[in-house]
Amino acid sequence: MANKRFARAALLAGLCLLSGLLMAAPKIQSWTTGKGARVLFVEADALPMLDIRVVFDAGAARDDGHPGLAAFTNGMLTEGAGDWDADALARRLEDRGIELGSGSLRDMAWVSVRTLSEPATRDVAIDTLAAILARPRFDDSAIARVRQQMLVARRQALQAPGSVASERFYHTLYGKHPYGSPPGGTAESIKAIDKAMLRRFHQRYYVAANAVIAMVGKASRAEAEAIAERITAGLAHGQHAAPLPRPAPVKGGVLRQDFPSHQTHILIGQLGVTREDPDYFALYVGNHVLGGSSLVSLLGDEVRNKRGLSYSVYSYFSAMRVPGPFLMVAQTKNTKADETLRVMQDTLARFIQTGPSQAQLDSAKKNLVGGFPLKVSSNGKIVEYIAMIGFYGLPLDWLDTLPGKLRAVTVDQVRQAFARHIDPARNIRVIVGGRPE
Repeated sequence: MANKRFARAALLAGLCLLSGLLMAAPKIQSWTTGKGARVLFVEADALPMLDIRVVFDAGAARDDGHPGLAAFTNGMLTEGAGDWDADALARRLEDRGIELGSGSLRDMAWVSVRTLSEPATRDVAIDTLAAILARPRFDDSAIARVRQQMLVARRQALQAPGSVASERFYHTLYGKHPYGSPPGGTAESIKAIDKAMLRRFHQRYYVAANAVIAMVGKASRAEAEAIAERITAGLAHGQHAAPLPRPAPVKGGVLRQDFPSHQTHILIGQLGVTREDPDYFALYVGNHVLGGSSLVSLLGDEVRNKRGLSYSVYSYFSAMRVPGPFLMVAQTKNTKADETLRVMQDTLARFIQTGPSQAQLDSAKKNLVGGFPLKVSSNGKIVEYIAMIGFYGLPLDWLDTLPGKLRAVTVDQVRQAFARHIDPARNIRVIVGGRPE
């Protein structure tokens, strides 16, 4: 019954939020807890729901020579905490319709809860979240279970040409930089991680000063402040993780790897930018024309529509703590790999030289601005956005000003931004697939 009530509430919340966001972006309030965690809060009291997402600078970039350590640690948090082993923890939440989530990327790791906001249920969610963050059990049986899950995931990744190509691309682009190793670890590194390493990682990075708390839902400012203090009460104050080094540019080149598959995966790219770069919005809008809008993009038209070389082709900028990659990605028949690679590179070179047409740019801006409300149409989506704003230190009015910044981008700005940041000669080209028969 609790799960059904929760599902109905979630649906109604999404509809109400969408209606409101079509008129204005959510108002974000922010403060710092007594332990040093930054809080971002959006009050949305139309329905009795609360979403909380606690983000730490504790992603794979902090593995420190032990690939998979950040992911392993994050995976252990929901496998038992305080007085509850994994089964007891799951029952405690499921019986009340509370949803628990967690994850780890290169930059960040997080734990989230979604709960009805009536006090009895909300208090259980908050107390449980606080225990998960501060008092994970690291039971031997849970460690063995998570280790096995990670080893299975690793074997599956090595059997997928797309995953192999992505790993090789990141390793080539970043080398010994923290972004260069696989976030999920290797078989050797996963087997070598022990309980002491997990505890040390948790003690170093899961601290209040290294955390951002994002909250969206039915709560007053005073209630939200009290909730944030309860969430961080058991955490050490600690220190924020050290700044990451800036990656060094690398020379372009072609890397081919034979793989027993009928499809060849192609990744082409180089270092991109961070969200703080003055050219970020020009690159973002320009990429929507180039390959971000999939089949109606230039890459989609040239590679798929005109030549039938690939069903899936796209491009994107991955903005991270330090410059993430710019990537163009496609899958094609093994016999068409060289032609697809050539068409993708030629399309990029022409775009850098000429930029988008005014009509293409206008269409891209209309699509991006018009689609934005759907991207923040629920508590869950908004909490992810404001967690990102807090984690990367973006202005609190980032959501408010985003549509205007997108509309303001000009053809000349796109052309100049791509010319400044993207050099086809620096492209790393990774081709993984079977040889043509």
